[in-house]
Amino acid sequence: MYSEDEIKQLVQDVLARYAEDSPVVGAGGGQGTVGGGSPIVDTGEAPDVSAVATKDEFYVPHPANRQGYLDMKQTTVARIGVWRAGARYNTWSMLHARADHATAQDAVFTDVAPEFLKAQGLIDGQTECTSRDEFLTRPDLGRKLNEETRAKFKAELRSSAPVTVMVGDGLSSSAMVNVPDILPAIVQGLKSSGIEIGPVPFVKYCRVGAMDDLGSLLDTDVVCLLIGERPGLATSESMSAYTAYRPSADKPESWRTVVSNIYRGGTPPTEAGAYLATLIKRMLDEKVSGVDLRL
Repeated sequence: MYSEDEIKQLVQDVLARYAEDSPVVGAGGGQGTVGGGSPIVDTGEAPDVSAVATKDEFYVPHPANRQGYLDMKQTTVARIGVWRAGARYNTWSMLHARADHATAQDAVFTDVAPEFLKAQGLIDGQTECTSRDEFLTRPDLGRKLNEETRAKFKAELRSSAPVTVMVGDGLSSSAMVNVPDILPAIVQGLKSSGIEIGPVPFVKYCRVGAMDDLGSLLDTDVVCLLIGERPGLATSESMSAYTAYRPSADKPESWRTVVSNIYRGGTPPTEAGAYLATLIKRMLDEKVSGVDLRL
């Protein structure tokens, strides 16, 4: 049997040989490094795989056009240039994929902090779902506000307003990072068109259909829902904006106009907010949305 010290030495030897045989080259071009900076093997702790973006990692040994590969990686979130170890991904690629998967899971299962809602001035409410597990398994309950929330929103939000903007956690609490940028852009854009909006509600355990319930409750003309998208390995921060004219449960899904992929690596939240303000104004003018709104 090997002693604990002998096992540690064996592991260090294997990692050292792996580093020599499979150098990682990032945009900085450094041999044997991640992203051209952090060493693969360290005498202390292993490097943090999430500290380097996949766009800055490169594993292909002896490429015909290294710079062309690196340039291509900067234009896509696809995991290209990950290489392999036999029939599987190499260790670093596998660890990075698992780390991104863990981040996506956290985005789904983590609640938005009450401190964040307070800082953004959002009025909190909840659908008929009573837990995260119920939210994931009962989409129908995520489309309806619970009775306590209905009473609260009826008392604190504007009824018969031309526009109501709402925020929902959806399938990614991490997507709320876009709210501080996108919400002021919408408000400012609408204000420049002479449209004032009232307080903005936040709905916990929110599905897209909750905007229909809120629209009917407040008798509002246009409802714009900012909601977290289902996270993937590329990002967990992506947000979608669903907007509809006079939304209700009897309207088809095609009645919604959607702006998706809103995050710092996709459509910038400030730019999306300005566009949504223009879109909302057009819906008010033409009294239609979705496929009937000819963009």
